[in-house]
Amino acid sequence: MECSEYLKTAIEAARQAGMFIVERYNSLEEICFTRKAIFDYVTEVDSASEALIIKTIRDTFPTHRILSEESIKEPSEESDYLWIIDPLDGTTNFIHRYPVFALSVGLQHEGDMVVAVVYDPLRDEIFTAEKGRGSYLNGRRITVSKRDRIEDSIITTGFPFRAKERVDDYLMAFRTLFLKCSDLRRAGSAALDLAYTAAGRCEGFFELGLGAWDVAAGSLLVREAGGIVTDFNGGAGYIESGNIVAANPHLHGIILEDVKRFLSNRD
Repeated sequence: MECSEYLKTAIEAARQAGMFIVERYNSLEEICFTRKAIFDYVTEVDSASEALIIKTIRDTFPTHRILSEESIKEPSEESDYLWIIDPLDGTTNFIHRYPVFALSVGLQHEGDMVVAVVYDPLRDEIFTAEKGRGSYLNGRRITVSKRDRIEDSIITTGFPFRAKERVDDYLMAFRTLFLKCSDLRRAGSAALDLAYTAAGRCEGFFELGLGAWDVAAGSLLVREAGGIVTDFNGGAGYIESGNIVAANPHLHGIILEDVKRFLSNRD
């Protein structure tokens, strides 16, 4: 698979940071962390991974803007390109050495997502996409699931730890979909949930109140794999709002209907 210089850079950045993350994960050293906010943590590994990714991008594209979960770095130069990165998606899992986390590197051009990389360094699975060129897992083309019956589907989600006051609304959406589908999963990495949706490992994903860095790359993976991605109102504002429903075309509408019923008033 030939790829652009943008995608090559994103892959290189993700792999370099991923190697570092795995080394720290496998070490016997205690993982130090601080609280950014209640129930929201950052480790020295997040910060070091971010630095590696940013350096790789800056070495090739020094004038591009960068938006990252741990620090916002946007140079004064005008640029139509914006990198959106999450250096460690699933930090709480990482702190507990629960083996579900990933890195996410995406590129916007004039507001449109054009490049996406989600990398699971423990399994050495790298999900990639470029606008108009499809989605891939370790270089092999992937597509969303073809299952068209909600009762045969697996749906993934994440609980709104930044908005725990909405737990009752969220549990109603969770309950309604759980009674319809084969099963629901909550693993703790939105980037991987979206990548797995793109690869057909699950049929859909929804979550409330995410950051742009959580969904930017993964949303392009799903779309390029033939899926549908919207906000809770069925629109395209999922990166801005952080409220997202992603699924195969057969089931997106069904999932969206129940999510919208209980959760759309915050979109």
